[in-house]
Amino acid sequence: MLELSWATVVNWLVGHGIRILVVLAVGALLWFALNKFLPPVVRSAVARTKYKESKEGMEKRMNTLLSIFKGVGRVFIVIVGIMMILSEVGVAIAPVLAGFGIAGIAIGFGAQYLIRDLIAGIFIIMENQYRVGDVARVADIAGLVEEVHLRKTVLRDLDGIVHHVPNGEIRVASNFTRHFARVNLDISVAYDTDLDHAISVINRVCKALAEDENWRNVIKSTPQALRVNNLGSSGIDIKILGDVKPMQQWAVMGELRLRLKKAFDAEGIEIPWPHTKVYFGNPLPDSPEKQD
Repeated sequence: MLELSWATVVNWLVGHGIRILVVLAVGALLWFALNKFLPPVVRSAVARTKYKESKEGMEKRMNTLLSIFKGVGRVFIVIVGIMMILSEVGVAIAPVLAGFGIAGIAIGFGAQYLIRDLIAGIFIIMENQYRVGDVARVADIAGLVEEVHLRKTVLRDLDGIVHHVPNGEIRVASNFTRHFARVNLDISVAYDTDLDHAISVINRVCKALAEDENWRNVIKSTPQALRVNNLGSSGIDIKILGDVKPMQQWAVMGELRLRLKKAFDAEGIEIPWPHTKVYFGNPLPDSPEKQD
């Protein structure tokens, strides 16, 4: 009896075990091919895109597409491999698939949000709205895009909090780092400031920053004073605009604020702060009451 059992096991291994090993080997080969040949194919496709992208933008686009295609490909390989192995061990696949179909119909009535998320994810990827590595605001949440999936987008905000946003919840997606970014800065000066002089100092500081060897590679167009933007309660706001490379706007604005503060101190230009004058029942200076 034991001899017969061993013979049965050997016959099964010869008849089915080799096929299972072949399935596993083919799955491993496909997995390797996916990791080996998919990147150059995606890179070539991204390079031929009609959108004019910088080198950094193309790299972000490629990484996003790779993460999605690899995920879908791996799931496909695993599912097909499991089905083929189950078939070899004698499990009837047709009833299993039929069961999945019936369950799918039942679940489908409650999976409307999942389908909506998947469809929205497909359009996000096709339209290249944002990529892994971009800074974007989606569903009123702003942060660094860490992952883009068909179902959800993962962002990390400045506090380090990770947000998982279902793609179907995204109505407006704002990309802060697409093609170029912009320095958009208001600098306030006191009301008694000579505005022509202040604007001249601002433009001089901006030009020096753009010519600095540590910053000229990230500045696309030299920032400059555009206009008097607002007559505020405490001072006059001067608008400064300029184009920089994606994700560099915050660093450039920080350096520009530092240099402007030093330049304003050297030139005697006052940066205003709120002032409050309090009179304790006394006549105001130069008022008619005091003159009488």
